[in-house]
Amino acid sequence: MGKLPSKWLVVVSVLFGTFTVILNNSMLNPTLPRFMEIFDANAVDVGWMLTIFMVSMGMTMPLTGYFGDRFGKKKVYLTGLSIFIIGSISGSLSPSLGMIILSRAIQGMAGGLMMPIAMALIFNAFPRNERGLAVGIYGISVMVAPAIGPTIGGVIIQYFAWPWLFLFNIPFGLLGIILSSKYLKPTKTKPDLKFDAGGFVIVTAGIGAILYALGRGRTLELLMSPLNMVLIVGGILALIAFVFYENRQEQPLLNLSVFKVPTYSISILVTSAASIGLFSGIFLLPLLIQNVYSLGEIKTGLLFLPAAAASGLFMSLGGRLLDKKGPKFVVPPGLAIMAAATLGLSFLSLDTPFWWILLLNTIRGMGMGMGNMPATTSGMNAIPEHLVAQGSAMNNILRQISSSLGIVFFSIYYEVRRAAIEASTSLDTQAATLQTLNEAFLVSAIILIIAVPFSFILKGVESDKNEKQANN
Repeated sequence: MGKLPSKWLVVVSVLFGTFTVILNNSMLNPTLPRFMEIFDANAVDVGWMLTIFMVSMGMTMPLTGYFGDRFGKKKVYLTGLSIFIIGSISGSLSPSLGMIILSRAIQGMAGGLMMPIAMALIFNAFPRNERGLAVGIYGISVMVAPAIGPTIGGVIIQYFAWPWLFLFNIPFGLLGIILSSKYLKPTKTKPDLKFDAGGFVIVTAGIGAILYALGRGRTLELLMSPLNMVLIVGGILALIAFVFYENRQEQPLLNLSVFKVPTYSISILVTSAASIGLFSGIFLLPLLIQNVYSLGEIKTGLLFLPAAAASGLFMSLGGRLLDKKGPKFVVPPGLAIMAAATLGLSFLSLDTPFWWILLLNTIRGMGMGMGNMPATTSGMNAIPEHLVAQGSAMNNILRQISSSLGIVFFSIYYEVRRAAIEASTSLDTQAATLQTLNEAFLVSAIILIIAVPFSFILKGVESDKNEKQANN
């Protein structure tokens, strides 16, 4: 480790922690039915294990910009990782489902502190023209963990006691604390920075209401329920009020001026589309493999492993190309590749071999690696250095909302459309399910295709330099 340059030690240090957080969340997805049996609970109660994590993380993220500037980014990151370990220990020792849900809330708060700060630490350690590769390496944790998490979670719940789903985090978390304590450099602090309490109350109420509504709205009936409608409308109104409120503050909780930078705003749009594409696959492909082709959990896990490896590899290659050529040579091709492979998944038949689906998903992983993190990096590069922590927080918040929105949309589409096809045609359940999934993949591909033209607007470091020279 000592032979690595100090800036790369920063990447290694934060990668362990963030990988553990994302991996743990995705590990729990396939285990929910088992928790229903263990605690004799219904699907709604057990679903809170995922919902509370998402809500608490989204509500904590707006604080990271203030905390990072006020107390130092290293201190905030280490605090978050320590809290995550506490939540993992608490989860493993929980005697009831309620205690597990509380532990997941603690883990979510920790993740909300860690994720935006991790990227801010990397941006502080690298010059602008080297951040593409650095974020590409770091992005492995963001993209690979959701792909391999369900496989690991399935193995643990099948062969070990359920507390190991939480205990699994602790060695990696402790290693992350050791590395981060040793290799992360303290950042400048602003002791006189005032806390925007009003802004915090408004934005957390808005984000919390929207994420809670999306988390519980996995069916059309639930999504359109009076409570959900009130939450969604109230959340949107709160966020609108937050924008007006923040623009009047001398020291706002989140400096919304970053959205005046075109490259940053477009990067949010592009990464939101890519996140919807990613999570549509994570939700739809297991249904395809298990409900249409009856291949089981092991084949489902194998389907995601090559895609995860391809995503990690092409993320690094895309990051290097971003540093040398700029985003226009990376992000549009990446989105186009992902869209083309997703489009391929919309033409499957009952006779389609497993290897073809595996190949298409691997190609999707390649495109995701090139399209997602390089877009984030180019957006973050475009904003002033002192706003990196706040820009990272807002990027993560909007990514979280778009991912949740994507999962809700496709889950409702799957249930409603499949029932409609079965009712209006002579197709059996297997064929109706396949047609529904084909249509859902087509919708996902269209969302990615729409994002491609916008990605050409992204500007890189060299473009900014040339513009400044031309203006001078």
